[in-house]
Amino acid sequence: MPFTAAYIATKGDPIANLQEDLAAEQKARATYEKLIDLSRDNPDVVDALRFLREREVVHFQRFGEALRGVQDKLAEKKFYMNDMKTYSNDCNCK
Repeated sequence: MPFTAAYIATKGDPIANLQEDLAAEQKARATYEKLIDLSRDNPDVVDALRFLREREVVHFQRFGEALRGVQDKLAEKKFYMNDMKTYSNDCNCK
């Protein structure tokens, strides 16, 4: 399972879950950017924060791909085939 329960905030709606995950990743990225701006005088801290920010970007991309996959799957037309043998009247019942 690629995502942990920490990413799931709503239940039963995969699109709402993924959109909320995307928003959380963007908020985290913005937080890291602000911390980078505040820590310009400490290169070791900035390096660690840049790594964490890049990780949030990758997570955002993966959640975006998952959202597109779910939306594509839900948009597919459903076709149902009837088994004609099941519905035939072979018994000659009256």
